[in-house]
Amino acid sequence: MKKSGKLIFACLAFGLSALGASPAAADIYRYIDKNGVCHFTNVPVSSGYEIFIKEEPGGEDDGEVYTSDKYDHFILQASRKHGLDFSLIKALIKVESNFNPKAVSRKGAKGLMQIMPENYSALNITDPFSPWENIMGGSCYLKEMLNRFDGNLSLALAAYNAGPGAVDQYNRMIPPYPETEDYVKKVLNYYHALNR
Repeated sequence: MKKSGKLIFACLAFGLSALGASPAAADIYRYIDKNGVCHFTNVPVSSGYEIFIKEEPGGEDDGEVYTSDKYDHFILQASRKHGLDFSLIKALIKVESNFNPKAVSRKGAKGLMQIMPENYSALNITDPFSPWENIMGGSCYLKEMLNRFDGNLSLALAAYNAGPGAVDQYNRMIPPYPETEDYVKKVLNYYHALNR
């Protein structure tokens, strides 16, 4: 077997043994350093990491099933504090994490409302995996986007997903990114379904 084949096999064997037989709590990334040593993490700290195991949002972790009504009391508090429709916050959580408080995206967004690390301080988040902190912070950010885009829900959702700069760049239109266009449609569909 060639050296590269041995390295891949060793990495795979180590990675699978380290992860065990149970489902992962988030995406697992791998980095092979200059000495051929494999490093695994669910929170990559550099661009050298590549996806190793992809987890679908909303799976199970440690036997816990993520239900759609588990965080309703937090959603209600956030709805009242930030003046947002309860169903809107819930729809956004559904699309962002499928109610998995431990969700981590490929870009590093964390928790129920998928908050990016650079926003923690402004949103008073010390633990992004705390459902209460995440919902309160994410709702605050959503309200900021609604205010910034004059109450236009589609633009606020696009800004939540792609960033407000992207919406501004495209003259206050939904950026022509398939992921963002799909995201806005999904949140609006769930929102309308919850309001029926």
